[in-house]
Amino acid sequence: MSKTISRRGFIQAGAGLAAAGVLPAASAQAPAVRGGKPKPVVIASGNGHQFRNGGRLTCVETAFEQVVAGKDVLDAVIAGVNIVELDPADTSVGYGGLPNADGVVQLDSCCMHGPLRRAGGVAALEGVRTPSMVARAVLRETDHHLLVGAGAQTFARQLGFAIEDDLNTDTSRRLWLEWKRRVDPTHFLDPASRAQASLRAGQSMVADGLVDPEHFYGTINCSAINAAGDICGVTTTSGLAWKIPGRVGDSPILGAGLYLDNDVGAAGSTGRGEANLYNLTSHLIVENLRRGMHPKDAAIDGLRRIVANTVEKRLRNARGLPNFGISFYVLDKQGRHAGVSMYAGGKYAVCDDNGGRQVVMDALLDGKPGA
Repeated sequence: MSKTISRRGFIQAGAGLAAAGVLPAASAQAPAVRGGKPKPVVIASGNGHQFRNGGRLTCVETAFEQVVAGKDVLDAVIAGVNIVELDPADTSVGYGGLPNADGVVQLDSCCMHGPLRRAGGVAALEGVRTPSMVARAVLRETDHHLLVGAGAQTFARQLGFAIEDDLNTDTSRRLWLEWKRRVDPTHFLDPASRAQASLRAGQSMVADGLVDPEHFYGTINCSAINAAGDICGVTTTSGLAWKIPGRVGDSPILGAGLYLDNDVGAAGSTGRGEANLYNLTSHLIVENLRRGMHPKDAAIDGLRRIVANTVEKRLRNARGLPNFGISFYVLDKQGRHAGVSMYAGGKYAVCDDNGGRQVVMDALLDGKPGA
């Protein structure tokens, strides 16, 4: 069976689900009953098994090694994403992440601890290479869930985090300057036209091979479960490349960039944050798991919600489908997992007893976002 469906197939499938009453209200169904202990597993977005920052292990390998050694699951996944945050080769996360429109790197992150039922996050944080660690400090040291901007930086400084003036690398700064040149080469662009010019400039740099399409939106998500069935997760990002200063996407927002319930499972995302924020899709996916769905089916249903709510013409391609990508990484209480994307072609990272690897993601739609 094909892993993708056409637009006609998508519409027919959605109509069939509605007619058959397959998706009743959550309150009408009892939570799924799960038995047995899972085997430890770590999942992440594709960059979770790509970058090593000069070390021996990737993100998922590092996290898995710590999980099986008995470390706290949240500490394990954060140790994993730290590798990517600190590696300037990944321009979507942490140090060397693509900056905002003013050339300033602003970072977002959130984390959730399943057994403790606690969460922490930071947004628009400047000067700290590892925002995931500051997010964990919010979780552990405060009664808050989210700190932003200057307040988040002050909090980090008070806890002893090193604050740097500039997190750009030569590469991220060069790409920002090229973006500025493409947006407004004559410096006479009126403000009303600047937003669309900004998007077109970024898309043209992706088309010209200057920016990896995955790094235009950026982000790494990583979740894990140990042998006791404890689940924790983290999402961290430098956000949309060349965003309006102060823009916050889905990554640090509970229910969007990350959501988990220790009794059920976890879901996290990469891709267009605004689409995910509107739908709070990670929360929807976890609730689908609660109703007994397999991780793949739970995520496909979440993507269908995004498609249905994408009604603006500027966000649809010639086929009337979303002109952007978004992906979800889902792990349930049994240790089953899936990576599902809007369009085919992506991979997600997994590490278990069989080692670290990238796995081809399932997809909702065929073709490409821009076609």
